Amino acid sequence: MAIDRKLLDILCCPVTKQPVHMLGRRELKALNERIAGGGVHYQDDSPVEQPLEEGLITANEERVYRVDDGIPVMLEERAINLRAADLK
Repeated sequence: MAIDRKLLDILCCPVTKQPVHMLGRRELKALNERIAGGGVHYQDDSPVEQPLEEGLITANEERVYRVDDGIPVMLEERAINLRAADLK
């Protein structure tokens, strides 16, 4: 389910306040492969156990927020830090 464009235009990272945009297919695939391998954690250090259907990435490409059933999960502790996951 796609995110409404108007909502996407006003969303920002709760940590850095940077705008976010949809994670590309290639990046989503790479992230999901790492998740399947067990090497990805949320900001609160809990493991990411389910692959992402969609994701939002910050403008500086350091954090990803999952989108579940078209609903962005924009919680600081549920961010995926791409540097920590060795994806940046």
